[in-house]
Amino acid sequence: MSDAGFWSSLDGLFASWIVAPLTAVIFFDVAFWDDASGDAIQVPLVVLWLIIGATYFTLWLNFVNLRGFRHAIDCVRGRYTRPEERGEISHFQALSAALSGTVGLGNIAGVAVAVGTGGPGAIFWMVVAGFLGMSSKFAECTLGQKYRIVRSDGHVSGGAMHYLRDGLAELGLGRLGRALAMVFAVMCIGGSFGGGNMFQSNQSYAQLASEDVLPVLANTEGSVLFGLALSVLVGLVIVGGIKRIGEVASRLVPLMCGLYMLCGLWILLVHASKIPGAFGTIFHEAFSWQAGAGGFIGTLIQGFRRAAFSNEAGTGSAAIVHSAARTDEPVREGMVALLEPFVDTIIVCTMTGLVVVVTGAWNEPAAGKGIAMTSWAFRTVFPWFPVVLTITAVLFAFSTMISWSYYGEQCWAHLFGVRSILAYKLLFLIFTWLGAIFQATAVIDFGDMMILGMAFPNITGLLLLSGRLRAEYGSYWKRLQAGAFQRYG
Repeated sequence: MSDAGFWSSLDGLFASWIVAPLTAVIFFDVAFWDDASGDAIQVPLVVLWLIIGATYFTLWLNFVNLRGFRHAIDCVRGRYTRPEERGEISHFQALSAALSGTVGLGNIAGVAVAVGTGGPGAIFWMVVAGFLGMSSKFAECTLGQKYRIVRSDGHVSGGAMHYLRDGLAELGLGRLGRALAMVFAVMCIGGSFGGGNMFQSNQSYAQLASEDVLPVLANTEGSVLFGLALSVLVGLVIVGGIKRIGEVASRLVPLMCGLYMLCGLWILLVHASKIPGAFGTIFHEAFSWQAGAGGFIGTLIQGFRRAAFSNEAGTGSAAIVHSAARTDEPVREGMVALLEPFVDTIIVCTMTGLVVVVTGAWNEPAAGKGIAMTSWAFRTVFPWFPVVLTITAVLFAFSTMISWSYYGEQCWAHLFGVRSILAYKLLFLIFTWLGAIFQATAVIDFGDMMILGMAFPNITGLLLLSGRLRAEYGSYWKRLQAGAFQRYG
């Protein structure tokens, strides 16, 4: 058997024996009847669960995503930070590390996938999901800080696996909490290997080996070499732990976001006359019933699904890194965290979506799908942009992988102990290498499945702890309004 045949067979086994059975369970569909068409509308249960959770926390916390926005910016700027507070990284480093895990190829390829599948209307629902997701992110990161611990090796550990286990134990639900924590940890480890790793490696390689950049790498040998090189670079960072990850992310995230946003804004300026029409198309398609209720709900689902994959609000992942931030006020770190869906989805994803619409890429068969559609859209103004997109894609992928390695590492330590962390890091690097070799469909399905699957145990626990969460938030907000916190700068 040739090398290409071997990897193709391995990819087929991965898709049929691992992805397909687990996807059928996690993406279980809830059926609604469409009286107009007479067909059943299939809605993934996990998407419904994310919508319910995000909407509930937005209302339960009195629109904290709006009320706390200005204070969140002040917290990131360090205006309420005391030098003696406990933790390993600053608010800005925690935000950067979490953003590096979310601002990735989901913003480039994921938006194009949403538009290609659900039409331009999916962009509107992505923004709605991002707005509501700000509240989910606040909830999980506040509790992540509240229930964090210091491990035997001296490092801080926090996240959903801790507030599910310890928080629910305080409510007399210890057995349920331990079960949910275990399920979450297993899903997070799988998510770190899939969407947080393999998807990033796969799509960045696809862009690098495209016809416009380095087509000479578009073969089995090229994918193997790219995966190996990326594994080495990721390994050099993750051996340093959260402090090294935070330092790299705080430098890399502003750079890569700035580069990508500048190019996108320039394209929008060039097509300024088409922007009103693009917004009109987006709004029209978002509420279009031309294809019946099934078409409308399909557009909505694509928007929420891709937004969840991009900003991860409700999945509990970001709570892991925010738990390491230096603060004695859990709510304060929750405020910082709510900025993530705003930056990731409402700003970056919206810009990508507008570029895809104003350039006509969404309706152009030659544009392709995924990252190829985004590349085609940018190339209409910048013929050389595939090279820039390649650099940006690799940086996005790299930053996402180093953050997700930390998420998976913490969950691995929770299940198997601190002494086994090295084994996890080696496995993570192996999956980085394999991600460049496997086919995109299996990788995307596996990544969606594991990351979105984390929402089931996480939101269940958040809902059960919502009373304590609101009490924490109410106490903090009263003290803030009373001027109880000293401001610096």
